[in-house]
Amino acid sequence: MKKIILIGLILSGVLMNAQSFQGKATYKTHRKFDLNLDKGKGKAKAKGMIDDALQNQLKAQLMKQFQKTYTLNFNKSESTYKQNEELSSPGGQMNGVRIQIMGNGGGSDILYKNINEKRFSNKTEISGKRFLIKDKLTDYGWEMSGETKNIGNYTCYKATRKREEPRTSFSMTDGEREEKKETVTIETIAWYTPQIPVSNGPGRFWGLPGLILEIQDGKQTIVCTEIVLNPSEKMAIKEPKKGKKVTQEKFDKIMIEHSKDSMERFKNKRKSKDGNSYSIEIQG
Repeated sequence: MKKIILIGLILSGVLMNAQSFQGKATYKTHRKFDLNLDKGKGKAKAKGMIDDALQNQLKAQLMKQFQKTYTLNFNKSESTYKQNEELSSPGGQMNGVRIQIMGNGGGSDILYKNINEKRFSNKTEISGKRFLIKDKLTDYGWEMSGETKNIGNYTCYKATRKREEPRTSFSMTDGEREEKKETVTIETIAWYTPQIPVSNGPGRFWGLPGLILEIQDGKQTIVCTEIVLNPSEKMAIKEPKKGKKVTQEKFDKIMIEHSKDSMERFKNKRKSKDGNSYSIEIQG
């Protein structure tokens, strides 16, 4: 009888620990990209106003904008992923060239994932208008590998996937908007650790038998820099509720239209004060 009671107490303790298990992971992101800056036309080209030095300055500024820090709060079945607060950088204009990053709701975004129900809710904003994207989590169909590497104190295993993705980009040259559509192949490499047995990760990545500590998704890299398991202060993981409810497909269409409208609004602002114009194309 004592053995049965003892086993029952042990099992109860395991279940309670599983239910109360929490963690916090910090991730840093960066992105590689190619910056193609038209040298300008007419007087601008003759004067060499868009030189290599300016192009390097623009590239450095863009790289800084893509470097963000996020926190993933998680338990066995749920998580929230949010950008950490930071001081806003100075205006994105340099020598008459304006820089604007489309498709980013900024630090107000909250991504909630429910692993058991295989769904997500993402609170985001476009020009001050709040949206709540509710949809199913992507089945990534990971290909497992026996390859390993250490990230901090954790042994991580490699998993990969490839996907075909349609992309629409917009650029402005001499006040004329140009639209480019193409299909690209993107390879994603994930490094996960079974030492933290939660099927979760940064952003919308999930579906592996351990927490994902590093993602290489095309030219974007996301790396875990700190993990705290079962912090002394319990975290409340809450699903966002406010915002206009849309599916991911609907939101993608809204973003395309917003990008078109933004390009039109800035059409007359892409010219320098002396009437010369520039064209910027960012790839990656």
